[in-house]
Amino acid sequence: MGKPGNTGIKRIILATHCSAQGLYYAWRHESAFRQEIALIVILLPLAIWLGDNYLEKLMLVLSLLLVLIVELLNSAVEATVDRISDEQHKLAGGAKDMGAAAVFLSLVVVVSVWSTIAYKNIFLG
Repeated sequence: MGKPGNTGIKRIILATHCSAQGLYYAWRHESAFRQEIALIVILLPLAIWLGDNYLEKLMLVLSLLLVLIVELLNSAVEATVDRISDEQHKLAGGAKDMGAAAVFLSLVVVVSVWSTIAYKNIFLG
């Protein structure tokens, strides 16, 4: 059985509001999120120029969005771990390190997608 409460359009509106609050919180409190947004602002026009077709443009843009998604999840893990305890613990450190590794791997995806498409479209014409 599902959770009781709001359903239908009201649930969608409330969920959208919560999502906006999450983005606002990340913008205000997470410097890595702001840095990644700045990178996207710079790279988005380049993605439109660099992509040879709609699929390539989509891959370039979605790879950037993947970094934001993973960063938000990493920040949520870090906040949860910090909320539970400020004591140094092997599991807490491991959770934070795995979140950081996930962000790193999402950046590897960006570099791989961007370099592959750039090589194809610039050097192979």
